[in-house]
Amino acid sequence: MDRVGGLDNRVEQQKAQELLEKYDAESRFRKLSGWRGNLVGGWLVAMSLFHLYAASIGVLTTNIQRTWHLLFALTAVFLLFPFRSKAAKKDSFSWVDLLLAMLAVTVNGYLILAFDQIVMRGAKVTPLEMVFGTIAILLLLEAGRRVLGWGLPILASIFLLYCYFGRYAPAMFQHRGYSLERIIQHMYVVPEGIYGVALGVSATFVFLFILFGAFLNISGGARFFNDLALALAGKYAGGPAKVAIFSSGLLGTINGSSIANTATTGAFTIPLMKKVGYKPYFAGAVEASASTGGQIMPPVMGAAAFIMTEFLGVPYKTIITAALVPAVLYYFGIFMSVHLTAKKEGLKGLPPEVLPQVKEVMKTRGHLLIPIVVIIGLLIAGFTPVFAAFWGTISVVLVSQFRADTRITFPKLILALRDGARSALGVAIACAIVGFVIGTSSLTALGLTVSNNFVEMAHGLLLPTLILAMIACLILGMGLPTTANYIVTSTIVAPALAKLGVLPIAAHFFVFYFGILADVTPPVCLAAFTGAGIAGANPTRTGIEATKLSLAAFILPYMFVYSPQLLLQGVHFFDFILLLATALIGIVALAGATMNYLFVDNKFYERIILLGGALCMIYPGAITDSIGLGSLLLVSGLQLRRRQRISEGALPSVKT
Repeated sequence: MDRVGGLDNRVEQQKAQELLEKYDAESRFRKLSGWRGNLVGGWLVAMSLFHLYAASIGVLTTNIQRTWHLLFALTAVFLLFPFRSKAAKKDSFSWVDLLLAMLAVTVNGYLILAFDQIVMRGAKVTPLEMVFGTIAILLLLEAGRRVLGWGLPILASIFLLYCYFGRYAPAMFQHRGYSLERIIQHMYVVPEGIYGVALGVSATFVFLFILFGAFLNISGGARFFNDLALALAGKYAGGPAKVAIFSSGLLGTINGSSIANTATTGAFTIPLMKKVGYKPYFAGAVEASASTGGQIMPPVMGAAAFIMTEFLGVPYKTIITAALVPAVLYYFGIFMSVHLTAKKEGLKGLPPEVLPQVKEVMKTRGHLLIPIVVIIGLLIAGFTPVFAAFWGTISVVLVSQFRADTRITFPKLILALRDGARSALGVAIACAIVGFVIGTSSLTALGLTVSNNFVEMAHGLLLPTLILAMIACLILGMGLPTTANYIVTSTIVAPALAKLGVLPIAAHFFVFYFGILADVTPPVCLAAFTGAGIAGANPTRTGIEATKLSLAAFILPYMFVYSPQLLLQGVHFFDFILLLATALIGIVALAGATMNYLFVDNKFYERIILLGGALCMIYPGAITDSIGLGSLLLVSGLQLRRRQRISEGALPSVKT
């Protein structure tokens, strides 16, 4: 990485960090030192060790493990994250923060100590639990505001108010309303709200995979991914943009945030893209789109893959298998858009002499792929994700010893345990808060109510329902982290699709994709804003360009609703090959239409033909496939002929 123009420098890294803290609340933690740093660091290390113990030899009931998980996370948030973001640089916490942390220990510790009593009396709420439940709800909302920003706590508060004031809601959403005692019982005492399935997934699968990512990162995994992407794609037309796609996709497999991914890889790739001639807004958009795609790329998928296994009741292997083809198609769409833009603008790759060589990269750091192979191998062999993540983490420590520059020493081990736990705080709090959404849905049947209204508004037709669901997901997903985003959209929107006979896994992938796309879709496109800040570009224009680059992801969900075979569900080999071929053709046509270029600049009517051909590929069938293929072949023939005439001097080489 250091060979490429000296761009991996402190100035770019500092700029990226500032932007990350601006748009990603999880990055605004205090930089504690002295006894405070040791106290919180020790607490985080203990949190990681607890989860490793629980994953290996620990025997804990589900409720107890979830409660310990939140006890660790909630306490750490109040000590690490300031009341106001402007205070993030301070190296100490106040007595109020310490008091809130102690309250977090109290309200969670009570549930652990009184667990048997609560079970024996059938979860009937006592006056003490009314007090503790109220405190727990308020603490969680405040912790969410600190670590996630205002969006999710406000949304959760609306759902809680809806539980109580349901009788005053609009007619289509009315219910009888529930007492405070019933709400606190549902949200705090029984595992339906805060300590529900979402927190359970965070306490097991999610935490361990985040910890795995921290270990891989501290051994040099991020640098390995960047160097490998440079070696593979740097020399081709518009090379740095293709490097951004590869590196963001690779990093995204273990990263849980499109914003963090944009800042991490964008600090390196965006200046490179600008250097070879890409416009700043386009460079920022490429990185944002590629980083957002990391959330749909197996095996982690922003931690949503693990939630999906619980919601759908299917093996984790089924989820990541289903996710693979759509994720590859998404990145193929961005790749084609970048490639056509590079050809259109005459952009070259980077000089070979400044690029690392694949052989050298694999020789120095290729062994870091072994832990990923271990995880995938264990999953394919039928072991649980918890087992795979645990041994994957152990394998990182072992294979890191192969070379001195990747070796995880004891100080690095402690650092990885600390950083892994700190990285998991946002997901833990988000999963606990969206428990209010899930709890409200189970208490009031809100999901069923929304789905009934969606279907009624669309007159029972699938396509209008899909369009309404898409809009709802884009709105609900604005500003939410990936895990919370998926839980909210799958709880509120997915039932409407299932009611119309959409395959459950296709319905969940549909809402997941469109919730994620909120990160690159104006007006609240935080990944695009981060990329724009690094590139020094207009944020809105960057967001619009990122939306154009991600258009394949707007079409793919419709394709796998109508053709679930793309999710590898009940598919025969030859049928799948045909579907894949038509999907690729549609994406090429779409990229040509959005970038206004295929072999030469499009005529206006050629752009319309390409767009129409791409849309025809949404619905499978001999007629629509033939129209789509014919459209691409027609425009290709026209443009190849025009390019030949331009090269012969019969036509001027100007934009048409």
